[in-house]
Amino acid sequence: MALTLETESQIYRSLRAVFGAAAHLVSLGFTIFVAVVARPGSSLFSWHPLLMSLAFSLLMTEALLAFSPESSLLRPFSRKAKIRFHWALQLLALICAALGVAFISYNKHINGKAHFATWHSLTGLLTVLYASMQCMGGLALLYPKLVNWTLAKLKLYHATSGLIGYLLGCASLMLGMCSLWFTTSVTGVSWYLSMLSPVLTSLVIMSQVSNAYLYRKRSQP
Repeated sequence: MALTLETESQIYRSLRAVFGAAAHLVSLGFTIFVAVVARPGSSLFSWHPLLMSLAFSLLMTEALLAFSPESSLLRPFSRKAKIRFHWALQLLALICAALGVAFISYNKHINGKAHFATWHSLTGLLTVLYASMQCMGGLALLYPKLVNWTLAKLKLYHATSGLIGYLLGCASLMLGMCSLWFTTSVTGVSWYLSMLSPVLTSLVIMSQVSNAYLYRKRSQP
């Protein structure tokens, strides 16, 4: 028997809710796993993987999922509260990422190693710079009269550029998991599961961002 449009819609919403819940758990689990492997405080370098996974795996994922109609942890709250939550987490993510760059840069300096000599380091630097510009662009949403665009266009551009920034962050994490430190510390199935973590969350975020935008568009009178 053919499914009705309403039933199909309910199935899709349920699937998005399931995968959204998985993204919450995976981003948290991955960050905890990196913290266990890195053992923060054991060395100067140890703070770098912790801060970067905290920024781009946990905080940024939660900041973007805040607007998901099915997966947001703040569904009972107003949109204004979600925006504040999003801003707070994105700012924390940027601070963590900047500290992560500072720790690894100083660690390379005291050990006489070359700076930004790998694809991982270059992608990471690009991601942090991009995230900084994205945060500045978010100010335009608070003060839309400063730019010559409608609020609807600003929201679309901000969501699209934010998604690009998130994918850059995931790419940086994946390149980091190809580093000598990570491949020496994590082997076998654990390495493959670690590599799949940002892949899963990026797929979920891409779906959730597009669906959240369509949901807002349909909700508008």
